[in-house]
Amino acid sequence: MPLLDRTPTRRVLILGGGFGGIYAALELEKILARDGRGAFEVTLVTRDNFFLFTPMLHEVAASDLELSTIVNPLRKLLGRVNTFVGTIEAIDVASRRVTVSHGVDRHTHALPYDHVVLALGSRTNFYGLPGVEQCALTVKSLGDAVALRNRLITHLEEASSECAAGERHPLLSFVVAGGGFAGVETLGGINDFVREALRFYPTLSEDHLRMVLVTPDPLILPELGPELGAYAQRKLAARGVEIITGAKVRGVRDGVVELTDGRTIRASTLIWTAGTSPNPLLTPLPLPTQNGRVLVDDSFAVPGWPGVWGLGDCAFVPDGRGGFHPPTAQHALRQGRIAAQNVAATLLGRPKKAFRFRTLGQLAAIGHRTGVANVLGVKFSGFVAWWLWRTIYLSKLPRLEKKLRVALDWTLDLCFAKDFACLTDGRPLRS
Repeated sequence: MPLLDRTPTRRVLILGGGFGGIYAALELEKILARDGRGAFEVTLVTRDNFFLFTPMLHEVAASDLELSTIVNPLRKLLGRVNTFVGTIEAIDVASRRVTVSHGVDRHTHALPYDHVVLALGSRTNFYGLPGVEQCALTVKSLGDAVALRNRLITHLEEASSECAAGERHPLLSFVVAGGGFAGVETLGGINDFVREALRFYPTLSEDHLRMVLVTPDPLILPELGPELGAYAQRKLAARGVEIITGAKVRGVRDGVVELTDGRTIRASTLIWTAGTSPNPLLTPLPLPTQNGRVLVDDSFAVPGWPGVWGLGDCAFVPDGRGGFHPPTAQHALRQGRIAAQNVAATLLGRPKKAFRFRTLGQLAAIGHRTGVANVLGVKFSGFVAWWLWRTIYLSKLPRLEKKLRVALDWTLDLCFAKDFACLTDGRPLRS
């Protein structure tokens, strides 16, 4: 494996291009501009050459936003921080090297480092349930959102044909597993999308459509408390969504979704938002871990391993109150900033700082210009919560250009019907 040509004195690698990794890179970009001046070199290693704003993925799937509006090219975001686009194959913390593959032939490079920031995020967990991984769609990447949007449109087109008259119900039955933020926001978005589309398909009616949300909890959105969870549940039910509580998906067999309570749902589409697991790259590392996540101190340093730092979904970060910070975007982006400051402080001989942060609030858009929110202990619901969701997330989206594009798309969405063009190359989609 060839080494990189340049071997600077002190090298920092950031592994992962999610919220934690990107905001660590952005913070180091500022530090390099202000007082780094060649004191160290930073490289962000990531699978994609863009930063994906994942909280808006369901809006791409529901055709509220064009897919390019929620991606920011890394070369526009970062000037002083280098980027290496490839797949991380292995991490060797003993010899301080990371093996990365890229290119058409998937050749590998060994990237040496003096400090490494583990911001690897998490992976979808299918829990080994029969048929689920093979059949389910996920909502984790841009490709996932496009695939879901294409699936919705393809099934509308197929169900509208005369030859599919006997299969309209399973074609237009959509099951979402998971009653958390991702599941509820995805279902709220696609429910609006499909119901608005029906008027353009005269052979179809709402009687053919079935939207089902499956959650093991008594109410959806348990993170927001029973009052807001009950409100969201009522609103979704009023819009034709069937909510099954106290049950989980047990498996998928021959186009039938089986639940743990014995019920079965004949549906061609299962959307899986019901679980995550730590990145498997962490498993072989000799670092202190708990449930597959790296244990770090309040400065994000891994005890006993100088030069190794961890943050975001792949790390347990102590909250100073005997617990750990939750794996959410609002925590990860702030962790990225403080971790970057601490890495730079270590390199420049300055004191580190402890990470202290309390959740500011949580918001969910549930479709039809309705939302639920708990911000600084104040509860909101309805249009105000939906407006807050859009306002807050728009403010967090990097770069003015993207903010304007998203705002324009949202404005146009108020005036015109959504597009129902299927973005495929003509080959059949996996069912």
